[in-house]
Amino acid sequence: MTKILITGASGHLGGLVIKHLIETEMLKPGDLVAGSRDPVKLAALAAKGIETRKVDFNDPDSLAASFAGIDRLLIVSTDELGAPGKRLAQHQAAVAGAAKAGVGRLFYTSMPSPDDSRVTFAGDHLGTEQAIKASGLAYTIFRNGWYMENLFMALPSALASGHWYTSAGTGVIAHIARDDMARAIAAGIAKPVADSVTYTLTGDTARTTEEIAALVAKATGKPLTVVQLSDAQLAEGMAAAGLPAPFIPTIVSFDANTRDGKIAMVSRDFTTLTGRKQVSLEAFLATNAQALKG
Repeated sequence: MTKILITGASGHLGGLVIKHLIETEMLKPGDLVAGSRDPVKLAALAAKGIETRKVDFNDPDSLAASFAGIDRLLIVSTDELGAPGKRLAQHQAAVAGAAKAGVGRLFYTSMPSPDDSRVTFAGDHLGTEQAIKASGLAYTIFRNGWYMENLFMALPSALASGHWYTSAGTGVIAHIARDDMARAIAAGIAKPVADSVTYTLTGDTARTTEEIAALVAKATGKPLTVVQLSDAQLAEGMAAAGLPAPFIPTIVSFDANTRDGKIAMVSRDFTTLTGRKQVSLEAFLATNAQALKG
């Protein structure tokens, strides 16, 4: 029996991957192991017959035991962005623990083009990919594009004011729904190819901020004007709005990355993995119109 462990199982993406492994890929709950640094949060999964384990990336010495007997391991990248270097150290510890435990194949959620990105945390992903390749383990890397759900960070306040402030310029980005991301990852885990491989998961259409704003206005019935700023002006506006200072450079880097064309790729890897059509941005916005209006 193949044992598959999903880290970050109490989070949004990890939970959805488990859901699709069972409901879409038809794996048995007994084939799965849900990992979290706080296993109490996994009670609902345990009730379904899924084994749960404590997996704490901050305790490197414990990880080989946490991964013992695992054939396929998905390392979901952590959200530890506050302390420089901590996230990469967590991931490197997980890779080392997997190698020590003799895991059959590693899976990892990275980001598009981590070697050529202006996003402040790209180095975490690049360093993790390098650690995975140096481990000698077979691997599948999923370079995850930007979630449609990320639009919730900006759109409710933008719709409230009628103005969407950005420094993305005419850069384009192909958003993909988180559920579709999880569906593709589950497919890659359930039916891994023989060779080590890297997939890039994006939406099927890349759009400018203005094009997205037009779709948002149509879905919500509220006017939305895009206001282009410099990176410095955008940062100043965020500070004035009370956004915590440590997060401002990262958010600005998203727009700078888009403006410079470093997230413009459109990949068909989702269809390759799933054989399905993904949720369109238009459909996502229509479904979530009320929530976007706040």
